[in-house]
Amino acid sequence: MGMATEILTSWRHPRQVMARHLARDKREDRAFMYLILACALIYVSRWPGLARLAQVDPTTPLEMRLGGALFAWIFIVPLALYFIAALSRMASGLIGGRGSWYSARLALFWSLLAATPLWLLNGLTEGHGLPKIIESGIGAIALAAFVVIWLSSLIQAEFGGDRT
Repeated sequence: MGMATEILTSWRHPRQVMARHLARDKREDRAFMYLILACALIYVSRWPGLARLAQVDPTTPLEMRLGGALFAWIFIVPLALYFIAALSRMASGLIGGRGSWYSARLALFWSLLAATPLWLLNGLTEGHGLPKIIESGIGAIALAAFVVIWLSSLIQAEFGGDRT
């Protein structure tokens, strides 16, 4: 199945998609690719909002805003997500989870990638200067979608059938 199809399927059946990912060979490079692709897409989603902010407040040029966001999304956020994946694995282990460190990372990284379409939509709303309630609402929906997909994927990784 193609990646776009897998992302769309994750919105309806996240546990089934995660089961397919876990059934494949255990490849750290695949999980890392999901993480970097998700972070890169979320970085791109920030462009319209950063451009609007630079237009409204020209004291900080767009290039500086883009550079800061690039540093955050490509260097800082991936490290933080590795830490969050480790914490989720430890917490799952405390309640009887039987997954692995790899499966916890894969669940988190794939879920972030699966939620990127809403992050891209959120970025567009920030760039168009829509009312704050709409921007906040779409941001909340994007965050909620990520959390639901992640928790479903983590449940599959920790308590589902195959162990990797």
